[in-house]
Amino acid sequence: MPKESPAELLTIDGREVSITNPDKPYFTRDIKLSKLDLVRYYLSVAPGALAGIQDRPIVLKRFVNGAEGEAFYQKRAPADHPDWLRTITLSFPSGRTAEELVIDDTPGLAWIVNLGCIELHPHPVRSADLNHPDELRIDLDPGPGVSWSDVRTVALEVKSFFEEISLHEAPKTSGSRGMHVNVRIQPRWTFTEVRRAALALSRAIEKRVPALASSKWWEEELHGVFLDYNQNAKDRTTCSA
Repeated sequence: MPKESPAELLTIDGREVSITNPDKPYFTRDIKLSKLDLVRYYLSVAPGALAGIQDRPIVLKRFVNGAEGEAFYQKRAPADHPDWLRTITLSFPSGRTAEELVIDDTPGLAWIVNLGCIELHPHPVRSADLNHPDELRIDLDPGPGVSWSDVRTVALEVKSFFEEISLHEAPKTSGSRGMHVNVRIQPRWTFTEVRRAALALSRAIEKRVPALASSKWWEEELHGVFLDYNQNAKDRTTCSA
């Protein structure tokens, strides 16, 4: 087993963040990057990364063995988190609760990246109101053999739809083969209501481009790009920018 390198202490905005095993390889294929390289990358893009997660409870998706290794999800905040990191308690339809981290600043971002969080998975709510989402999220998920050009075509239909109802959407790649479209909304509606709106949107897009888009779960009816409205369920998170 390779010997761990000594921790490196970074001072970020007046707080000290320990980067454990900083030389550990995190990307080894086309480009060689260590865990410390990953942390430094996130520090370089911190304003953009924080724009997607700030003041939101976050699920930790941890790649503890690097980007090519298996990841696992951790809802609950680690017991040994610094006292300057906020937590908040979420409740779910199952009746369970989870105390999750809320990342407010650059030191907090560096701290979770040190845990192996390459992807950032925030909830669509702000910490002041955990029951009313301020984002509606649509996941454009291409089926086997579906081309990127088809994903783009469906995304442009989604864009046109939102323009017609005067909503501004923000598209981003999903980190896999598809695309996410996030829409900021007023936190007036429940998760159930937002999910119903996402379902109505998915059906409307399916009617516009029936050969390319599908809103149906059933495998025998699924084709092209699936508009996954279930990402708006209360226990779901999606990968942020």
